[in-house]
Amino acid sequence: MYAKRAKEIFNEEIRELEKLKNSIDATFDQVVEVLYQCQGKVVMMGIGKTGIIAHKMAASFASTGTPSIFVNAAEAVHGDLGMINANDVAILVSNSGATNEILNIIDPLHRLGCTIVAMTGNMDSPLAQRADYALSIHVDTEACPLGLAPTTSTTATLLMGDALMVCLMEMRQFKAENFALYHPGGALGRKLLGRVQNVMTTDVPHVATDTPFREVVIEMSDKHLGMTMVYDQLPSGNCLGIITDGDIRRAIQKYNDVHITAADIMTPSYKHIAKNALLTDALAVMDTYNITTLAVTETAETTDIIGIISIHHIIDFK
Repeated sequence: MYAKRAKEIFNEEIRELEKLKNSIDATFDQVVEVLYQCQGKVVMMGIGKTGIIAHKMAASFASTGTPSIFVNAAEAVHGDLGMINANDVAILVSNSGATNEILNIIDPLHRLGCTIVAMTGNMDSPLAQRADYALSIHVDTEACPLGLAPTTSTTATLLMGDALMVCLMEMRQFKAENFALYHPGGALGRKLLGRVQNVMTTDVPHVATDTPFREVVIEMSDKHLGMTMVYDQLPSGNCLGIITDGDIRRAIQKYNDVHITAADIMTPSYKHIAKNALLTDALAVMDTYNITTLAVTETAETTDIIGIISIHHIIDFK
């Protein structure tokens, strides 16, 4: 019974969000440009439930390259306006657009020289009319059966904030390593800031070109990486290619001769990465070429293989 009702609530909110999506116009472009060109910080302001959403928006902006803080609108007129200056852009969030605490700070913000962006569900409200830019977060109905508790409206506000944040990330060409710089304390930050040399194994699977098929399979199984590098000779020599699990499967389908060697089934090219590269770079290469392992070299220019990094090394890195 409750699962069915939950799906109905999802559908109600999705319908309203679809309508909101279709109402987005050129004002959104203007606001993104204003935020991108901001020489100070973005100041999110709200109160109550919308204040909570505004607080989240400020945190998201700040962690993705757009300096941002949250100021409670009720506290702003009691001294917290001192956090704001003329180079800042203030985003005032109010579904009704008539909240007294929000309206009371518009004139002071104008006197400070701030640009004001309204996010409101009422484009005819005093807030929308007195702001420099106004983004509609209007929804016709709340998911709350009484139409009182902010539900769909707060979802719409959050989504509009996410849309602004993502557009700004793309304009700034914000990358995973940038994200990691703002999250150094968490597991995600450590993973993104990690280097290939932190997780690679130096126990490189290796066979010679004349290694029999059976011994190739044994080497791959013993090293548990699903691959082996192929050299012209052992114990030292030039690396000529790679054999992966996929090569083994294709060999079984293609050859009946049990006397085939590594040279018969290897792929004569392989991807490699420098040991000091970020783990995010390694993931990007793996994703681009749809592979799960990379050979590791001392530098990007050198070819001697000093290790192997796999997708599992990265996932397990803490």
